[in-house]
Amino acid sequence: MASTDIDPLLLLRQSIASGSNIIPTTSADASSTDVPEASLSQATHLVFTHPARVAVPIDAPTRFVSNDKPVDVRSIYFAWLNREVAIPEYNASATKLNEELPGATHVHKFAFVERLELFTWLEGASEESEYIKPLAGDKDAAAAASAAAASAASKTAPVLASSRAGRGTLDPRLAQIYNGERRMGDRNTVLHGFKPTDFSSIRKQAQQFMSRKPSPAAAATAAIAAAGLGNPSLVINQKPQRRPDPIIMLSPSASALLRMSNVKAFLEGGRYGPPDHSSSASMMHVSRVMKDIDPGRPMRFILVEGPEQFKPEYWNRVVAVFTTGQAWQFKNYRWSNPSDLFKHVLGIYLGWRGEQPPDSVRAFGHQVISTAVEKWHDPTRLGAESSRWRDREVVESIWKAIEVHMRHKGWRKDTAPTQI
Repeated sequence: MASTDIDPLLLLRQSIASGSNIIPTTSADASSTDVPEASLSQATHLVFTHPARVAVPIDAPTRFVSNDKPVDVRSIYFAWLNREVAIPEYNASATKLNEELPGATHVHKFAFVERLELFTWLEGASEESEYIKPLAGDKDAAAAASAAAASAASKTAPVLASSRAGRGTLDPRLAQIYNGERRMGDRNTVLHGFKPTDFSSIRKQAQQFMSRKPSPAAAATAAIAAAGLGNPSLVINQKPQRRPDPIIMLSPSASALLRMSNVKAFLEGGRYGPPDHSSSASMMHVSRVMKDIDPGRPMRFILVEGPEQFKPEYWNRVVAVFTTGQAWQFKNYRWSNPSDLFKHVLGIYLGWRGEQPPDSVRAFGHQVISTAVEKWHDPTRLGAESSRWRDREVVESIWKAIEVHMRHKGWRKDTAPTQI
């Protein structure tokens, strides 16, 4: 495989999907099957074994861009190796690795959303990301085809036998036939011009022949043209921004019934199980179709236990907060006072059926809904499984409350609220 054809980011994604080995080494020879493995602070190359054995320089830039700078292969691979650890532990490990690296070399520390976008793309759950540039072969394919067609059409020189140097000699009679051809172009060639053409004046004249009630696009065009904002077609044809993912916050309390280890099975599968307190995951995502907001596609929700890596604008995406009633949970929140917090965000308390919610939860007010599941029993116990059928009913009530709150705050099919 030629070096110009190697895309480290795509190789890493393919290797993860196939479960093949990725070996950091100090050797650039990928042909040997006995490559000595080295630490990331000493390695000079990463050897990929799928779909072919390829050695990639570990400091090579990738298509992942952060703050307008491409992130190197070492930083991408190091972040993937630490995908299961909490963000503070990841930052500490990155600082330690930077101290071991020679010279001015250092690994990039990914922000909260950057890590989530990177892991989602590498796992194959997403085909695009705002941080990952498209491959050169896919970018502006239509423009490249148009330019190639225009270039071919502009060549009017006769086809000579000598012009096929390196590809064999062309028969003189066939060359004469080629010279008599009339070169045809496609619509891209015919419409190709030297500069963009502004058709805004034509739109103004056409509006009087259109229906009495103009379409939203025509109304927007007229408003932009009247305001003198330049070419309205450039504004209207802009690609709409992607709707951000809403965020649900969990309680980090050890007494919480929902933690990172069991929340996905509960919210997506409709079945409660006890949390695994040995789990160190700091974030994950679940999918849910919100019929009253976007019935055509599932909506992805980001689940976190704390706001340590939050930027100020992330708070506008928080749609629900699970709480146990302990006020210390909100210490680092944008609104540390529970009465202020639950004026902006829906609160959810999950307890055991038959037990009263704590007094602190009831004091938070009506913006905190109280739900309850059947107490967990050992599955081997007789009748333990029969009590779990109510779990789905509780999950549906939680999602319904979240959906109503999101609609009230301004979540729509293609837009999200800019302030809550």
